[in-house]
Amino acid sequence: MRNHLGIFGVVIGLAAAVTGCGSEAQQGTWSTEGSGAATGMAGAGGTAGSDSTGTGAAPGTTGNGGTGAGTGVTTGTGGAAEPVLRFIALGDGGEGNTTQYKVAEVAKAVCEAKGGCEFALYLGDNIYNSGASDSDDSQFQTKFEMPYAILPFRFYVVLGNHDYGGEGAGFEFWKAEAQVGYTELSSKWTMPERFYLFSTPADAGPPDAPVATFFGLDTNAIMWTGDGDQQSWLEGGLAAAPAGWKIGFGHHPYVSNGQHGNAGEYEGFSWLPVASGQNVKEFFDEAVCGKVDVYLSGHDHNRQWLEPACGTEFIVSGTAAKTTELVGHGSPTFFETDQKGGLLLVELTATTFKGTFYDEDGLEEFSRTITK
Repeated sequence: MRNHLGIFGVVIGLAAAVTGCGSEAQQGTWSTEGSGAATGMAGAGGTAGSDSTGTGAAPGTTGNGGTGAGTGVTTGTGGAAEPVLRFIALGDGGEGNTTQYKVAEVAKAVCEAKGGCEFALYLGDNIYNSGASDSDDSQFQTKFEMPYAILPFRFYVVLGNHDYGGEGAGFEFWKAEAQVGYTELSSKWTMPERFYLFSTPADAGPPDAPVATFFGLDTNAIMWTGDGDQQSWLEGGLAAAPAGWKIGFGHHPYVSNGQHGNAGEYEGFSWLPVASGQNVKEFFDEAVCGKVDVYLSGHDHNRQWLEPACGTEFIVSGTAAKTTELVGHGSPTFFETDQKGGLLLVELTATTFKGTFYDEDGLEEFSRTITK
């Protein structure tokens, strides 16, 4: 957005045109869980693995007779395996370039090694550089279907500023409908509305899947107008969601050490309406902080696991196709890198959220587990 200051002055008045409502996603798919290289969980008399950092494997601890460092989910004597939901999270993909294909290959390898992934959360900027013109745009093939053809699972997709056109300024509001409409033409792409929710096990898992509700946000609309309708929808959805994990995913970060930075100060524009992301900050302060367990975003083309802020875990995974440097905005992190493309693998149980970063060469870079 640094290159579009002139545009902002022209299009501020268009912001009110962003309208719409959310809905529940279509039926998800589930693959049978197999064994893999997932960190072992505790057996009887043991405890779950604690937070871990660094490069390489980070096995959990074991109970009496347990085998914690083995593959898959392990148990101690007399223990029962805890069902695991696996998915990947990655954003800023829509380039159709070599890095996007490499990251897809890593996703395939990692998911197969772990026993299978059920879906991907796709975190916006899906069609560079200025979105799709309509639902039949050939860019859906060259920048989505072809790079991810090797992945058998569904992608739950949200919109980024580039998907809204204007070379990333995000003011061609009608372009959102092309990506919503493409849901009807693809067996992989899922975006039933600009913002929506889906849940496990109801939409994306078997009866014994861990209970989780996923909220896909349209943060470009929030950035322009605050989108009170979206906030009301989110607050209502969070209140109605069953006990279990509440996971948000969208394009713009709340906190970040990348070039775009923290909401309310995006690009260093704390003084400039819309561009600063002040609307994003207010939305998150009121509707996300302390109400959503984990929020996953892209926008900055690096990988960051930030220290919890305002009662929520924030993770940036915006390297599906390219990288931009970390510049530092004073947000403490457990891990951050801007060196290569990559993705986040999540392994979710009823009580644990384990996230692991991998780079485009398949190297495991960092793993952290939080408990509920």
